[in-house]
Amino acid sequence: MRGHRLIWLVAGIAVLSLLAGIVVSRLVVSPAQAAADAKAPAAGLITVPVEKKVIANDVTLRGDVKYDDAVQVKVETADLGGPAVVTGQVPELGAELGQTSIALEVSGRPVIVLPGDLPAYRTLRVGVSGPDVAQLKAALTAVGINPGNGGSDVYDAATATAVDKLYANVGYPSPTSGDDAKDGVESAARGVRDAEEALTSARAELSASKGGATEVEKLTADNAVREAERNLAAAQAGTPDPAAEPGAAPQPGDVAGAQDALTLARAERAALDKPKDVAAQTAAVTNAQRQLDDAKKALGEARTETLTALPASEVLFLSSLPRRVDEVLVERGATVSGPVMAVSGATLVIEASAGSSDAELLAPGAKATFVLPDDSQGAATVTSVEARKVDAEGGESNADAKKGARFTVSLAPDALTPEQITLLQGSNVRLTIPVSSTAGEVLAVPLAALTAGPGGESRVEVLRGDPRAESTGKKDRATDLVPVKTGLAAGGFVEIVSSDDPLEPGDKVVVGK
Repeated sequence: MRGHRLIWLVAGIAVLSLLAGIVVSRLVVSPAQAAADAKAPAAGLITVPVEKKVIANDVTLRGDVKYDDAVQVKVETADLGGPAVVTGQVPELGAELGQTSIALEVSGRPVIVLPGDLPAYRTLRVGVSGPDVAQLKAALTAVGINPGNGGSDVYDAATATAVDKLYANVGYPSPTSGDDAKDGVESAARGVRDAEEALTSARAELSASKGGATEVEKLTADNAVREAERNLAAAQAGTPDPAAEPGAAPQPGDVAGAQDALTLARAERAALDKPKDVAAQTAAVTNAQRQLDDAKKALGEARTETLTALPASEVLFLSSLPRRVDEVLVERGATVSGPVMAVSGATLVIEASAGSSDAELLAPGAKATFVLPDDSQGAATVTSVEARKVDAEGGESNADAKKGARFTVSLAPDALTPEQITLLQGSNVRLTIPVSSTAGEVLAVPLAALTAGPGGESRVEVLRGDPRAESTGKKDRATDLVPVKTGLAAGGFVEIVSSDDPLEPGDKVVVGK
């Protein structure tokens, strides 16, 4: 046993010595070997295979998700004649303002929302005209109220009646004209009554004058003529003296006096048959009629002052209704001194910024995709691509901006669930917009494989010969320069439309050496 142990011990030491020698030989490198290892490898070609693939050119943008057409809202309060105090109807954030909504209550009166682009700037009342009246009539028609002649831009009695109905629909009384206007109507009405009475009296006098003498007057005049004739006859024949004795001879009368009396009686009778001069009575009737016309006109004007007007402080014209309340800038009890709220459209939009090179590739109708915050896929459509405006202080014209600066790209998301809208609002998403693509898979090579020929033509260097030559360091591997016609380039690849020598998927093209 002792002899075997010695043998095993000697064998183990020998094995360990052998292993140590091998390790040391591996670690020790001669100077010649070190110099050989430090030499650069033989130069070779860097090649990649021709591929069959779809080439697509995409524009990638970042976009903010928000509601469209955000604006600050102001209420015209100049016609109030006092402090414009907010007394109620303050909307909540996210509230929707539609046609005939009450945006706010100021000094106890409503601010009614109507569709329109032109802001209210004056009180509209009977007799005024202009584009703001035309807008009001169009708005009333839009909410189902007939404003009268819709083709006219004049605020008339029919418009006032329509405004009365508008106030009734929103549950508020129409604006009042005040006590002075009512007193004016009463005074004008009294003037009409007085003028009517004066005209009636003048017409009666004229009628009486035109009617001539009555039958009684004519009979009386006839009797006077006959009596004068009898007196003349008696005077001519003589008449007994009542104081003379019976049987005494008659005494001659005053024939000349009797003749004059008869002439007068006949003249008076003839005058009764002649038409009378009624010029004075006719003038009186004309004057009375004129006074009545003036009184009626004054009454009409007084009544016009009492017809319902639409104060500028009680209407708010907004385009693209409904609108969403994004921010409320006043509170109940506060005095209005500036914007009262910020509103936006009820439609969610994505607004992105693009450089001129990307903007030139985009057009309304282009489709885009994006990832929602919950990692689901969303889609959108480009609605507009517009150059950002540069103000005069910026030193650039809009034309210059279109050449160089940034563009605003607006997109409309496809149908979204309420939950998705909540997730998206206020977020920033990455948009991918395909702008061009090949119709299916095509031959493609990396852009680095293209070189320019002496005539400016595109070409690729195709590897030929023994495929093992490169791995063995041989330099006799052949390449051919093949002219090609290229198509769409995107993602680092270019489409090979045709080539002088056929190319197949898998053929190696040189991209470097």
